[in-house]
Amino acid sequence: MSRARRHAWLLCWLLSAATALSFLDRQVLSVLAPTLMSHFGMTNTVYSRIVFAFQLSYTIMFSLGGVVVDRLGTRRGMAASLGLWSAASAAHAAVNGPWGLGGARLLLGLGEGGCFPAAMKGAVEWFPVDQRTLAIGIANGGSALGAVIAPPLTALAAARFGWRGAFLGTGMLGTAWLCAWLFATRRGVPESAVRTDRVSGASLPGLLRDRNVRLVLAARFLFDPVFYFYIFWIPQYLSRERGLSLAEIGAHYWVPFLVLGLSQMFCGRWTDAVVRRRSDPLRARLAFLLAAAALTPASWAAWLAPSAGWAVALMSLLMLAHGFWITNFLGLLSDLFPAQAIATVTGLTGTMGGIGGMLSSLAVGVIVDRLNFAPVFAVSGVLYPAAFLLLWQARRSRASAGLDRAAGFRQNDR
Repeated sequence: MSRARRHAWLLCWLLSAATALSFLDRQVLSVLAPTLMSHFGMTNTVYSRIVFAFQLSYTIMFSLGGVVVDRLGTRRGMAASLGLWSAASAAHAAVNGPWGLGGARLLLGLGEGGCFPAAMKGAVEWFPVDQRTLAIGIANGGSALGAVIAPPLTALAAARFGWRGAFLGTGMLGTAWLCAWLFATRRGVPESAVRTDRVSGASLPGLLRDRNVRLVLAARFLFDPVFYFYIFWIPQYLSRERGLSLAEIGAHYWVPFLVLGLSQMFCGRWTDAVVRRRSDPLRARLAFLLAAAALTPASWAAWLAPSAGWAVALMSLLMLAHGFWITNFLGLLSDLFPAQAIATVTGLTGTMGGIGGMLSSLAVGVIVDRLNFAPVFAVSGVLYPAAFLLLWQARRSRASAGLDRAAGFRQNDR
């Protein structure tokens, strides 16, 4: 392996660490919620507004962050993003009430909005097509690791240093990562594995006029709410419907996210092997997306499971499918759109997913209060197949040249 290629993989693993930090930092509040609500005398309604502050800014900045990353490049874009959210995370340690918490969460969302577009851009630009899915899986798979380690690490830090110390610690971790990133990229980032024209970035109006962009946005609007449901509602489901204690939830809840992280990395290697044997990477990714969609009715089966253990196992199967799905979905974006627009397009899809997640969370609350979790699990089992039908229509064609003309640049040679 050449020195340049080793450098690219090193930076890819640093991107993975960044996405891990993004999920760790956002979940510290969730783990410390009982402590903070008691300390500040907050109601559930007040707490929900603090959570919403993050969701709102993060959803908006996913798109804007993508545009910024495409203009600044991966090195400066990721540095700016992580620097801002690490400062915001540390700022939680200085708050004295709900308004301060809400402001810190708002800043955290503004910073984290550029993380995944930057990770995607680096993976697409630095690796050839037959290594790209693995790079995407590694760069984005760190998020699952962050979700796994957040509960025990936060509990340990809070026990030793208090809740303010736990927040301050996350800011220090981010600062350490930023120093490592700037050092590793001090002589530049790897040469792009795809030929790019020197342009300032994609035009948002031009992108939104493209039919393929609208199709991938609609697809993410459909499937992202399932992932948000698993992040925010599964502990409540395990407590309310399965009767698990807090300690039992802690012993079970990390398993699906561990499966997610492993599946993203394994899927990346498998997909790249298939791409090397075929001349059409788009067809290979669509085959994996179809297989993943076929597994997602396991989410409905989790509701019907005879025990909590079986339910968690079936939810882990859903997260396995999501790992294959999201890795190939992001890879599909790299096949459909030029490299200099990839962070922008990724950001747009993240914003649509966030909107779907916010709307679905409101609906889940009403449904669960009036009925139970059964309708939610049932719907979650059909959203991926519906999203696949949209992606099937977004197959790359020569007509996609309209995107290039509208966005102000021509398609890269892959």
